Amino acid sequence: MWDYSEKVLDHYRNPRNVGKLEDADMIGEAGSLACGDSLKLFIKLDGDKVVDAKFQTFGCGSAVAASSILTEMIIGKTLDEVKKITNKDIARELDGLPQQKMHCSVMGREALEDALKKYYGEDSDEWQEIELAEHAHAGEKVICTCFNVTENQIWEAVKVNGLKTVEEVTNYTKAGGACGRCKGLIKDIIDTYLKKEAKQPELTATQKILKISKVIEQQISPELQKDGGDIELVDIEGNVVKVKLTGMCSGCKNASMTLKNFVESVLKEKVDSNITVEQT
Repeated sequence: MWDYSEKVLDHYRNPRNVGKLEDADMIGEAGSLACGDSLKLFIKLDGDKVVDAKFQTFGCGSAVAASSILTEMIIGKTLDEVKKITNKDIARELDGLPQQKMHCSVMGREALEDALKKYYGEDSDEWQEIELAEHAHAGEKVICTCFNVTENQIWEAVKVNGLKTVEEVTNYTKAGGACGRCKGLIKDIIDTYLKKEAKQPELTATQKILKISKVIEQQISPELQKDGGDIELVDIEGNVVKVKLTGMCSGCKNASMTLKNFVESVLKEKVDSNITVEQT
């Protein structure tokens, strides 16, 4: 049985902003009934600020929860802020999702991308800027014909989430989850990405310590402070980062999930994929 956070269960049982907006300024869609999950996202703007959002979804409880939390995340934000939301941000807001359900957060991001693409226009400078930033290294070739998953989508999932196996890609995108004929192509994409990353110069011990400290101070700590918590860096031993959660985070029953799904995840992405985080 998969382990769901209390936040996932809450948004599944009590979804926010369900329905449609008749006067929506932006509408985005992702998934399909044929693939088992689908999402339609409605967004109302005042200038460049999101003032309302609703969704209609067909799928599992994780799909409902991810869609629900996404509407809460974008309401009150400017379009420039909305553009930066990733599937990892959606999963993080839910205090994590099981690996097998991460495709639900990806679907949320894809619906958001679709809304932005339609709003700006595919040939607009704004959309080209978004697309270039996210898909600079991949073409539009469809890799998984069963679920209509493109090379772009697989590359982005690998890049953003640090995926290293075909099984992980399937969990995030569904690609390879039916007939399996595309698994060889998926592995080629993973290998290509990992080879590209391996060419990056390795950090010295001092550089790694400084980078870890900077990421904790500038990216992790501010996010925890939003919920009344914080984090202190205690020690670094090789790839083991020892920290202390403080404030509201110190007594939170989801502290272990916060460490793994947020703190460790961010450090793996920003510094070194071999990092593990321990609480002192």
